[in-house]
Amino acid sequence: MSAIDLSGQNLPGFDATTDYWQRTVSEAELDQSPLPPYATSYPARLPDGRYLLLPLRGMPSSPDRCVASLIANQASMEVVEQLALHMAEAARAHAFDVVVGLPTLGLAFAPLVAKHLGHRRYVPLGYSRKYWYREALSEPVSSITTPGKGKLLYIDPNQLSLIAGKRVLVVDDAVSSGTTMVSGLNLLARCGADVVAIAVAMRQGRQWQQKLRQADGSPIPVVGAYDCPRMEKRADGWWPEG
Repeated sequence: MSAIDLSGQNLPGFDATTDYWQRTVSEAELDQSPLPPYATSYPARLPDGRYLLLPLRGMPSSPDRCVASLIANQASMEVVEQLALHMAEAARAHAFDVVVGLPTLGLAFAPLVAKHLGHRRYVPLGYSRKYWYREALSEPVSSITTPGKGKLLYIDPNQLSLIAGKRVLVVDDAVSSGTTMVSGLNLLARCGADVVAIAVAMRQGRQWQQKLRQADGSPIPVVGAYDCPRMEKRADGWWPEG
């Protein structure tokens, strides 16, 4: 049996991620400038003034574009806890009855956000279909970081009574293009839920702003632990788009 190649599958010019997302640092502890141009990482500033260093990841379809990456289930528990606390504090201004978590990485934050806000439980959506699930309670979904089609978002029919007619806070790890979030909103609307706000760890770029709206066209408030631009390649490194 041949040995496994442990060198990683990184695009040229980008770091391996083994040591990322493990701690937050003060500006004095940063080993790079918080200002562009960036080389292989982006320092995201948190509400408490500390920074979380994020690896940059190339877009295979656009070599001159990249995004900063957060993979919550590879982050330290301390970092996930810190981000969830910031998310909860930002969401506190909105009145809601129940917290709903989106898969997969949003489920790392949803129970913690719910707990910080004084809730005893939350409602998870999922991609895995149990035999008692109903096709009518599913929604197609895709994202910029997860290629492929055919994935469906489900809610357990037994959980419907927890969200029908209720004001909902939706929790996910990030919002970028808004495509995944729209799928969640569509499914929740069919379940009779009223989404009053969205809480994410990372708000990336601005593409999502025109998509995340109520039926009357008004924007759904989206709060986050930090903001992160999409990046474009220039001669001296990566710069925020536009």
